[in-house]
Amino acid sequence: MNTDMSLITLVLEASVVVQLVMLVLVLASVASWSIIFNKARMVKKATKAADAFENDFWSGGELNTLYRKLTSSNKKVHGMEAMFESGFKGFLRLRKQQNAEPEAMVDAAQRSMRVVMNKEIDALENRLPFLATVGSTSPYIGLLGTVWGIMNSFRALGNVQQATLSMVAPGIAEALIATAMGLFAAIPAVIAFNRYNTDVERLISRYDNFMEEFASILHRQAHV
Repeated sequence: MNTDMSLITLVLEASVVVQLVMLVLVLASVASWSIIFNKARMVKKATKAADAFENDFWSGGELNTLYRKLTSSNKKVHGMEAMFESGFKGFLRLRKQQNAEPEAMVDAAQRSMRVVMNKEIDALENRLPFLATVGSTSPYIGLLGTVWGIMNSFRALGNVQQATLSMVAPGIAEALIATAMGLFAAIPAVIAFNRYNTDVERLISRYDNFMEEFASILHRQAHV
């Protein structure tokens, strides 16, 4: 008697526990890929925006001109643009006050930029821990399905007089599918987490460097 060993049949005829494990892994994989594509767009957009703004910032133009250009546009600024706009706005606000200390002006700009930078970092890092969680737990979830499936196969062998390969093969096959699905969910999640975590760290470093350099420029202007 031939046993149907197709993938669909093995999944449909698996035990309830193994099917639940597979369902969890499929949902985790779908969620992971959604985050991966979303982060790819977000990181690429943030990197391009940082490159473009740094070109404008270091082109030698007036800071007032760049500030008016950003504030007059209707687009919502992000990243370095938002940091510059917020910091320069705080700097100008104190500079208009009489007897304002230069250090106070620079501190106000730095605080404003720090708040904006933290918001940008939170947005970039959002849902990255989920990828790390999927990458670290999915193999174990798949292993749970594998152990359960193999355990059921051996329990079934105890009820027969003569065991054959065709009797135990479907149970072991469905169990191994759970392991494969766990790896399928984990591997892309781990790769994506490492990649985007590195990209975000690079952006954070660029934001920090820009904030320090911009603060130095404002410090010089405050003493003029």
